[in-house]
Amino acid sequence: MDTVQPSTVPSAVITPQLAQHVLWHFSQGGYQPGTFTSLLLQTIGHADTENRERLRIAFPNHVRAFEMGANETYGIDRLRKIASER
Repeated sequence: MDTVQPSTVPSAVITPQLAQHVLWHFSQGGYQPGTFTSLLLQTIGHADTENRERLRIAFPNHVRAFEMGANETYGIDRLRKIASER
């Protein structure tokens, strides 16, 4: 399989709506996304490293928001802050 080159990954922008969806995914408030987004977040969570990088190319915002919530020390707090910016 080909590896993903970092230069091919678009930069990510996490919108308040996306932050709400990711918070819901992690049972941290927010609100439930539609079926596609819900399944996409589940897929990101189950993807191995190579497949997550492939998903990042198509869905950079979703992967970034998911990783923020899953991996960063204050990621959930940051998502809450973004979610409140309406």
